[in-house]
Amino acid sequence: MKKQFLLLLGILSFIVMSCTASTVVKDQKLYANAWELEYITGPRITFEGLFPDMKPKIQFTAGSDMITGNSGCNGYATKFTLKGDMISFADPQLSTMMYCGDGEAVFRKTMKQIDRYRLTDGKLEFLTGDVVMMRFKPAL
Repeated sequence: MKKQFLLLLGILSFIVMSCTASTVVKDQKLYANAWELEYITGPRITFEGLFPDMKPKIQFTAGSDMITGNSGCNGYATKFTLKGDMISFADPQLSTMMYCGDGEAVFRKTMKQIDRYRLTDGKLEFLTGDVVMMRFKPAL
């Protein structure tokens, strides 16, 4: 009986450690580099029309609950909450107040709708439910 209990305990420990390890690896990829927006859903304006000069970027700061980046025009910083594949963002605080068209407003509005993320084929996707709202590639 004692051997069966120890065996069961060992198997359960292995399962828990495996799940934790995959989450840590997934999170490490999230923090590994800055991400550049390559797709955003919604507007009838082309992606290039929304962001003609600079594509939005996002950088997760390891060891904190902060992200920084640019919204295609102005720099920003804000807090985020991450639990499993669930993610949410606070309202971004802009560092400058330039006007560069409608892209920044679309980017900020879409960020507030995000509730999940996933890493697929080296890309970072932000989703609302099961719908991909934004897709980022590693920034060079």
